[in-house]
Amino acid sequence: MNRNFDRYLPEGDVLLRHRSWLARLHIDGWLLLLLLILVCAGLFVLYSAGSKNTDLLVKQAVSFGLGIALMLAIAQFEPRFLARWSLLGYGIGVALLGVVEVMGHNAMGATRWINIPGVIRFQPAELMKLVMPITIAWYISQYNLPPRFKHLLVSLVLIAVPFALIARQPDLGTALLISASGIFVLFLAGLRWQWIISAVAAVVPLAVIMWLFFLRSYQKQRVLTFLNPESDPLGSGWNIIQSKAAIGSGGIWGKGWLHGTQSHLDFLPESHTDFIVAVLGEEFGLIGIVLLLAVYGLIIFRGLRIAQQAQTLFGKLLAGSITLTFFVYVLVNIGMVSGLLPVVGVPLPFISYGGTSIVTLLAGFGLLMAVHTHRKWIT
Repeated sequence: MNRNFDRYLPEGDVLLRHRSWLARLHIDGWLLLLLLILVCAGLFVLYSAGSKNTDLLVKQAVSFGLGIALMLAIAQFEPRFLARWSLLGYGIGVALLGVVEVMGHNAMGATRWINIPGVIRFQPAELMKLVMPITIAWYISQYNLPPRFKHLLVSLVLIAVPFALIARQPDLGTALLISASGIFVLFLAGLRWQWIISAVAAVVPLAVIMWLFFLRSYQKQRVLTFLNPESDPLGSGWNIIQSKAAIGSGGIWGKGWLHGTQSHLDFLPESHTDFIVAVLGEEFGLIGIVLLLAVYGLIIFRGLRIAQQAQTLFGKLLAGSITLTFFVYVLVNIGMVSGLLPVVGVPLPFISYGGTSIVTLLAGFGLLMAVHTHRKWIT
C-alpha cells in the first residue's frame, strides 16, 4: 500500500496517524493548559474573595468539572454537524426566552430563569451565548463574501429577536454581549466600510433613543455613576470607589494572599463575583493583574490562531466570534471594576463565582476545539 495514502483517512475525515493522543480526543493541548491555569487561579482567588467559604469553593469546583466535561463532549462534534442543527437550536433558544417572558421565575427584581422546582433552574439567555454565533456563522457562510445587504438585514433580525427578549428581563448586559457575538461574525465576514461607518454614526442617536425610552432608572443611574462616582460616594458610587481603592492599595506586589482589607472587612460589595479582580489587585498587586492579563492574552491569541487555521468559512467565523466575545467579557469586567466603563454585571471569566457562566464559557471553548481538531490534514 502506498505509504502516503496510508497516512490519510478517506473523504474529509481527520488524520489519525502521526497525531498526539490529545488531537485524537479532539482536544487542543495549549488551549486546555491555559484554561486549567485560569481554573486553578480562579479557585485560589475565590477562596480569599469569599472569606474562606469552602462551600463557594466546592460549588465553583463542581461547575468547573461540569464545564470541562461539557467542553470535551462538544469538542467531539464536527463543525458541519453544529452548522446543520444551528437553526433548530436558535428556535429552541428563542422559544425558551419566550417561556421566560410568560412564566419565568423572578429573583432580585429580574425575570431571567426557568424554574422547575426540584428538577432544574437555568437561564435560557446562557444558551443563546452559544447558539447566536453558531447560527449567524451558519447563515453567512452559505453565501459569497462580503455579505450582501439582504443577508445583513436577515442577520440583524436574527440578532434583534433574542436581544429584545433578554433586554426585557431586564438583562441589558447579557443582551449586548449576545448581540456582540453575532455582530462579530458579520464583521469578520467582511462588512463594507460604508456600512461600518454608518453604524458608528448611528450610535449617538440610538443611545439617545435608548436613554429616553428604553433604559430603566437603575440603568441610567449606572451611567451617571460611571461619569461621576464621587457624586454619591455612600450610595451608587460606593462600589466603584471601593474597587479602585482596593486595586490602588495593592501597589506593585500586593498585600499578600488572604491579607486584603477591602474585601475581608466588607468594604467591597460583590467581592467574589463582579468585583473579584479588585481582590486580586489588592492581594497580588500590579504583578498579579499583569500575569492574569497575560494568560487571557494567550487564550485570545490561541483562539484567533484557531480561527486563522480553520479550513471552512463557518469554522473561521465561529472561532473568531467566540474568541472576540471572550475578549469583550474580559475587557468589560476589568473596565467597569477600574472605573473605565459603566457597571453592567459581567463576571470575570473563570475567576468570578458563578456556575452557569463558567459552564457556558467552557462550552464555547469546546466549540473552538471542535473547529480546530476536526480538520482535514493534507501534510
